[in-house]
Amino acid sequence: MNGSVDNQHLILLDIRLPRVLVAFFTGFGLAVAGAGLQGLFRNAMADPYILGTSSGAALGASCSIIFLGGSCLFLTAFAGAIIATFLIFGIARTGAGIQTETLLLTGIALSMFFSAILSFLMYIAGTGLHQIMFWLMGGFWMASWADIWPVCAIICLGAVIMFFSRDLNIISLGEDEAAGLGVDTKHVTYILVGCTSLLVAFAVSIAGSIGFIGLITPHIMRLIVGPDHRILIPASALAGGLLLVWADTCTRTLAHDMPVGIITACFGAPFFIYLLKRRTTL
Repeated sequence: MNGSVDNQHLILLDIRLPRVLVAFFTGFGLAVAGAGLQGLFRNAMADPYILGTSSGAALGASCSIIFLGGSCLFLTAFAGAIIATFLIFGIARTGAGIQTETLLLTGIALSMFFSAILSFLMYIAGTGLHQIMFWLMGGFWMASWADIWPVCAIICLGAVIMFFSRDLNIISLGEDEAAGLGVDTKHVTYILVGCTSLLVAFAVSIAGSIGFIGLITPHIMRLIVGPDHRILIPASALAGGLLLVWADTCTRTLAHDMPVGIITACFGAPFFIYLLKRRTTL
């Protein structure tokens, strides 16, 4: 009897609890990153996955797996995320600002480019192919208490982005108006791009490439709580964490622990199509 109780205690505290916490704060980070990017780009369809930030992070992680044996995985994921973000931002930016269509097409094009490089790496990966597939599909099979330190970093980075909520509210009026109100848009852009890239890098290093959490939750929360980022970002963080815990629970209990990235893509891709359709009919 005591052995059964000890086993249940072990399963609850050493397996289930860290998995739930890691899933929650991974969703927390992805949702905050999505809300920050949407506010910064003034585009409700901006998302780390769609814009290629997650693809860049996954590519960086894959390079670590193949060439470095998995060491420095976070650093290479961060390098890939921030390079991808600045590339997309730099290419899509014109004299008239950032157009929605240009931003989306740039993100899609770079994601395809990163995917091509990733396919080549998978071709030469050999024994590392299985581990790369793990990062690409996304999941929390290996979540443990050792992943709590990246979770703490996600919380801190989320707090930094929330600190810039007022600036994001002003930037939503337009760059010229923001500059007139004393907001250094270039300074804010660099900080927020760096923080969102770090958030995505931490998320990818923990759970692999999980898409659409940063797209869905800020958009839904914007409809519920309004566009004020002082409320929107915390609400998105909570909703993103709960959504990813729910998705992970579904994969564990209903789908024999299949990758959680499959679940998020199944309801995230139709939602993105809906947003595109809605924009073309307005």
